[in-house]
Amino acid sequence: MSKESTFESVVDKLTVNQKKFVAELIGSFIVVVLATGSVVINAKLNGILGLPFVAFAPFVGVAIGVYLFGKISMAHFNPAVSVGFLITKHLTRKLFVLYLSAGIIGALLASLFVSIVIGKEANLGANAPNYSYPLPLIFGIEVLASSLLMAVILTVVYTKGLKGFSGIVIGGIVGLDILFLAFISGASMNPARSLAPALFSGVWTDLWLYWTATFVGTSIIALIYRKKFE
Repeated sequence: MSKESTFESVVDKLTVNQKKFVAELIGSFIVVVLATGSVVINAKLNGILGLPFVAFAPFVGVAIGVYLFGKISMAHFNPAVSVGFLITKHLTRKLFVLYLSAGIIGALLASLFVSIVIGKEANLGANAPNYSYPLPLIFGIEVLASSLLMAVILTVVYTKGLKGFSGIVIGGIVGLDILFLAFISGASMNPARSLAPALFSGVWTDLWLYWTATFVGTSIIALIYRKKFE
């Protein structure tokens, strides 16, 4: 292979990776704006819209992101999901760093946007577990929510998009997890979504939960799928 063709090959790969980075950044921005912004809006309206609104908004955000960027980056928008794809070997270690960076940057920009445009109520939409429940149950529920998300995502991958319903299905499980499980664990499923509002609001107390349980949940499912489809 000539030096010129080698250079062109490197440029092509950089271009593809740049597209993936931009797709993940924008997708993460959309998802986190809707996920946290809906919490802020609901708080501004004294809870009138309720949990159904808070669950529906990220469903829309994820669905939009999947349909816009699924073919470019596989639409992770979530470091815990990226870890799952790393385990199943859909993602290399080098690309994982790119996806992790894009997800966190996109989430941080989203929280900055929410604080300026929507409001700062409810700690910018930061996740909060319900400590009236035992801590092991809270942790387990967050693991469950993340596991369900990863299971649905990998099912979509191995069925090649569920005949065009990928965005609705993946967004749907996010919405359902929030609707039925958020009252216990906060149902983040996404460490970047939890990190950004915590950083800007200064409320770090519960961040450990969403940077442990989410990765545990997605990793368990990824290991199961990896063994099944090796």
